[in-house]
Amino acid sequence: MEHESIVVLAKGLTMAIGGFAPALAIGSLVAKAMEAIGRNPEASDKLFVPMLLGAAFAEAIAIYALVVVFTLK
Repeated sequence: MEHESIVVLAKGLTMAIGGFAPALAIGSLVAKAMEAIGRNPEASDKLFVPMLLGAAFAEAIAIYALVVVFTLK
């Protein structure tokens, strides 16, 4: 394989793995938060901010993967 094709493959795999894992994490996080709110609706104010913070931190991993892809040459 040529160097350029290896770089393109590495970029594709980095974005695929770097996007798939945070998507699973965010989906699981929101599902559990909605389940908790469904069981105890009064707790929605206490759960909303930590849920958003967790989703933001998980999404940051995908952004890090994007930065890595842009730095690969």
